[in-house]
Amino acid sequence: MGVTRTVLEYGNGDQPKKGDEIIVEYAGFLYDEVIQCRGQWIELEKEVDFRCSIILRTLEFFGVLPSKAATSSTSHTTAVVAHPVVTDLTVCIFSPTVPPSTCELDPRIWHRVEKDLYLYTSQQRAWLYVALANEEELVAEDLLVMDIRVGKPNPSSDHSWESRPGGIWVLRSKFSGKIDQAVTEVDVLFGVDAVDPRPQWTLMRSSLQLNAQLKIPVARLSVLRGRAKPRPDAWAALRVREDGKFKIVQISDTHMVTGVGVCKDAIDAHGNHLPESEADPLTVQFIGKVLDVEKADLVILAGDQLHHDIPDSQSALFKVVAPIIERSIPFAAVFGNHDSEGIHALPRAAQMSILENLPFSLCESGPEQVDGIGNFYLQVLAPAPSQLPLSTLYFLDSHGQIPSLIHNPDYDPIKQSQIDWFINASQAQRSAREKNDNDNRFYLSLAFLHIPLPEFGYRRLSIRNGYRREPTESPSFNSYFYDALVKGGISALGCGHDHVNDFCALLPQQTQQDGDKTPQPSPWLCYGGGSGFGGYCSFGGKRFHRRTRVWELDTNTGSLKTWKRVEYATDRVDELVLVESGAVIDTPGEEDKGRRCVVS
Repeated sequence: MGVTRTVLEYGNGDQPKKGDEIIVEYAGFLYDEVIQCRGQWIELEKEVDFRCSIILRTLEFFGVLPSKAATSSTSHTTAVVAHPVVTDLTVCIFSPTVPPSTCELDPRIWHRVEKDLYLYTSQQRAWLYVALANEEELVAEDLLVMDIRVGKPNPSSDHSWESRPGGIWVLRSKFSGKIDQAVTEVDVLFGVDAVDPRPQWTLMRSSLQLNAQLKIPVARLSVLRGRAKPRPDAWAALRVREDGKFKIVQISDTHMVTGVGVCKDAIDAHGNHLPESEADPLTVQFIGKVLDVEKADLVILAGDQLHHDIPDSQSALFKVVAPIIERSIPFAAVFGNHDSEGIHALPRAAQMSILENLPFSLCESGPEQVDGIGNFYLQVLAPAPSQLPLSTLYFLDSHGQIPSLIHNPDYDPIKQSQIDWFINASQAQRSAREKNDNDNRFYLSLAFLHIPLPEFGYRRLSIRNGYRREPTESPSFNSYFYDALVKGGISALGCGHDHVNDFCALLPQQTQQDGDKTPQPSPWLCYGGGSGFGGYCSFGGKRFHRRTRVWELDTNTGSLKTWKRVEYATDRVDELVLVESGAVIDTPGEEDKGRRCVVS
């Protein structure tokens, strides 16, 4: 249902950027009179051309046009409410057998939550509509929603509850001059395992009564009372501990879905196959156990937080970050190729907006002129009150899959604008250290992205730890970002994507092209390994345990160590020293003993 996007021919021009005006040619019938572009509703003429000054780099809102069955005669063009307060709510269901006129709502008052309550699984469409008033315009006679229940209200209550569709009951009272206890926002999340990590939000246990198919994740209301406290402009800076150490847990490929999902390739502690089970609860449990053991100073989500083609990205994303936020651990994230795949998936910019506004989030969208969403860096400072930076962590968007005649699958490479951004940022920080006479101290820099660079698949790669169990899937075109990492003094590069690869490896050291024969230390290339039970964790008929990678910096000694936390294992797995006295070191071991079983 909805719009099917077909690429007839890829152009060779520049990709659109924020503020560019574009023309979209659409061949077919438009069943709705309006379409939403990043919160602004645009009226469509009968002609097939329309313009939208885009904020996103791509028109990923295409594909979520309502189908004919979901069409309402009510225009969804709604006024923006600066300080909203909820005065009522209802559910409208549209289908070929229900006339649209049965849900005529004033678009100046009623705002639609843009999530189909049936999750696009049938010809019917159901939407939650919320009536909003502006706090500054309220008068004493205005009724405000003070409480919401789903199912039945407490029968012993003397309050006058009003029934609404979907099993919703609302309790309203006249405006008292304050909105501290009034409902100011209502959202919808999906699944019996849904969570809402946003401060002051309350997720209802009971689900809406919609007579939906049993396989559809249930719709649940989440409610905000009073005015949400503004997010601090800056969270507390990342700092090493008093002993000079700083620990990072890298979590890769959680592959969360809307609902509990299915795990098809789990094994027990002895490697015996387990039957299919619910995936996402296992992932949340595994993440929680690792975080409880490691007591990390920072969590890095290394991409593919979400599975592809899921109907509600927000519900899935909340499940990923909830165990991190519950433990009050700062976190940062990069996107993977699957995070924004699917016609109903939120685009990267929208997901980043969600992440940026969550507690303990250090995520950033990055410079607008740089390709991708989420190119940024974080500095780790010395213990308070010092403002001296001791380490830099770089994060880059590795984009997604592209059509290709060379490889299948094939992926977008790191773009030149990203390489230029990294070079400028790393040089600026080096200059700042030299200026502050800090160049003699140990300084460790790491970088993180999702899709591995082509160098991860090189045959001359020396694997010192862990295993290559599947071919490296990387871009067929090499933009040589690796060379920039070498010049930028990066000690290690962490990635995800290939779930059952978990090695750390080195390429032979390079000599500079300016005639200097001194070999430059090459950064370690390390896979994180798959952490999610909803993604695959098998190859060639063999199953493997889920895992995470841990990094520990010691800024006093200039050392960097890494190890893995693996299902059922009580101790660290494959612990390895990567850097000593600020320099990358190579500790040859049993390099080729079963570690290179698959080479792309």
